[in-house]
Amino acid sequence: NGQTRYTAVDGTPELKGAIIDKFKRDNKLEYTPKQILVSSGGKQSFFNLSLALLNPGDEVVIPAPYWVSYPDMVKIAEGKPVIVETSLDNRFKMTAEQLSAAITDKTKIVVLNSPSNPTGIAYTREELVAIGEALKQHPEILVVTDDMYEHILWTEQPFVNILNACPELYDRTFVLNGVSKAYSMTGWRIGYAAGPEKAIAAMKKIQSQSTSNPCSISQAAALEALNGSQECITTMVTEFKKRHDYLVAALNELPGVECISGDGTFYVFPNFQGAIDNLANISNDVEMAEMLLSEAGVALVPGSAFGSPGCMRLSFATSMEILESAISRLKKVL
Repeated sequence: NGQTRYTAVDGTPELKGAIIDKFKRDNKLEYTPKQILVSSGGKQSFFNLSLALLNPGDEVVIPAPYWVSYPDMVKIAEGKPVIVETSLDNRFKMTAEQLSAAITDKTKIVVLNSPSNPTGIAYTREELVAIGEALKQHPEILVVTDDMYEHILWTEQPFVNILNACPELYDRTFVLNGVSKAYSMTGWRIGYAAGPEKAIAAMKKIQSQSTSNPCSISQAAALEALNGSQECITTMVTEFKKRHDYLVAALNELPGVECISGDGTFYVFPNFQGAIDNLANISNDVEMAEMLLSEAGVALVPGSAFGSPGCMRLSFATSMEILESAISRLKKVL
């Protein structure tokens, strides 16, 4: 039926229509086809945006912990990442006061990721309203909200992003999302961006000279995912919540480990600093991760990769049996 051929650079009309419908259905946001760009994964969406919008020296405010690619993509575009450090005490979330303190006359973009990779923590509507009020004082600043884990959420409050909390920011906000996480389609590499038409057109130009269109087969699959039954997501989230609850309780029983409950995603982000301090031959989270991999056979990602040294990211996108085995191995080593 011709779906093996090139498509439009910015995605097939059918898929863009499904994305527009998704935004209206799930987020109460209205977009036109010219405001949508389909890319080869969420990474490419952010990469296109950075190259299209940043000039040398432009600053991008990024709360830490952050997804590992944000700062480096900003640097590739000759921008300057401005990292706002958070902690367990504020549940790894940037406050409006911290944001205001980080803004300078060179600030071009503020990045939000909720629920977060790596922490699994989501901003509340009230927190986003406060951040929105801070942003209203700086009408020249653009906003990027990475909503990739939108549907993997188990809080009592429904999902909310900065535009839901502060609709006045619509004309300068980019919403990034995709099918990778909600539909377990990571390998299909389909992400999408919605935002101001002129900026989306510039991002499309970048994409047209790099990868051109996303895989046509993946676009057809993404169309079916967005338009099909969404019941599978509920089943998946229920199972993830069970694994999350088990892991948080089990990790907090390990010596020198502190883990707070998350709101979604399939990650927990415990602080291992106490365990690091307990071991004479370990001085940082990278060495801890290497030791746990070699001696326990458990793979963790060091928190320093996400801008938060001393922490570790654990994924529970696996079976409960494997998680129980991993905890047992960690106990023996720690």
